Amino acid sequence: MANDKTDREYMETDTWHHRLGKLRVGIIDRYIIRKFIGTYLFTILLLVIIVAIFHAVENMKDFIERNASISDILLVYYPNFIPFFINQFSGLITFIAVIFFTSKMAYNTEIVAILSGGVSFRRLMWPYFLSAAMIAFMSLSLNLFILPMTNKVRIEFEQQYLKKGLRGNYEELIYRQISPNTFICIKGYNNLSKSAEFMALETYDGGRIVSSLVARSPRFNNETKRWTATHYLKRENIDGVEILTKNRNLDTMINLSANELGKVNNYIQTLNIVQLHKFIDEQRAKGSDMVSAFEVDLYNRYAYPISTFILTLIGVSLSSRKVRGGMGGHIGIGIALCFAYILAMQFANEFAKGGVLPPFVSVWMPNVIFAAIAAYLYTKAPK
Repeated sequence: MANDKTDREYMETDTWHHRLGKLRVGIIDRYIIRKFIGTYLFTILLLVIIVAIFHAVENMKDFIERNASISDILLVYYPNFIPFFINQFSGLITFIAVIFFTSKMAYNTEIVAILSGGVSFRRLMWPYFLSAAMIAFMSLSLNLFILPMTNKVRIEFEQQYLKKGLRGNYEELIYRQISPNTFICIKGYNNLSKSAEFMALETYDGGRIVSSLVARSPRFNNETKRWTATHYLKRENIDGVEILTKNRNLDTMINLSANELGKVNNYIQTLNIVQLHKFIDEQRAKGSDMVSAFEVDLYNRYAYPISTFILTLIGVSLSSRKVRGGMGGHIGIGIALCFAYILAMQFANEFAKGGVLPPFVSVWMPNVIFAAIAAYLYTKAPK
């Protein structure tokens, strides 16, 4: 009986060694990985050059009018703009790369030769998923830590030199919820002087204003994190009696920093994943009605890199069969599916921001739907 147990353990160990042996990176794996990553990088390089040239030509007038130096444009702006562009189109570029070189392999009957040599289609996916893992890791690193740093430089440059940035990171009238029942309205905020034309603070109870404060020329102190004003008027309703207080030299702590006054979308783009978690917790504690929008950005930072695997599986399953029309048909279908995925993500994000669906469900729903499509196409792929 002991011998039987030893034989069984040996057979199980041998089976695992056999399975692991199948996953070792061989000549064909290295060939596919080299083709995948090479096509991906070449496509990115080509698109970056084209987009950078068109972007520079389009904004040349702004650069000249606002005296942007060539060194700032070439060494500051575009090195921080390019990671933003790469991350925006990484999924599409991955998809195109997979379909392009896999269709070429299928057209040259390389796929048929590999499968005829005893390699299963599932095993053929191994080098594709290894390549996808490299791209997904790069995308995840960009989303969580690198892009917030480059976005900060990019946004600051655009605000200084480009018309779209000069329209301002700050609305003329800023309205924020700073606690479950307290709202603040700030007009004419200037980030350089950290001051505004006026500030109104209102507290509600059951839909009724119980107190309000209006201050002229409020100013934010970065060191003390307090708001000050030379004149202010405070109105309170206590037991049905309205009390009016007019005073000078307001100095108060308000649950709102100057950083939170800018366009929220620009601000959260400059937060790394740790800072974003903290910011969402703070906004939730304030009772902000924009928490769902912030959570959409949070979940997208994880969902988008994962889509690399899904789009890779769809791309290989579509393009691994030699069909009439060659690569053109594969690329056409592939791009249509990829844009359908992007469109689904946009709709899902709007559903979350509008409160139709929970942010987590909305953000991950396109991945789940297209994972099902990928699984179906996988069953129809050549075996």
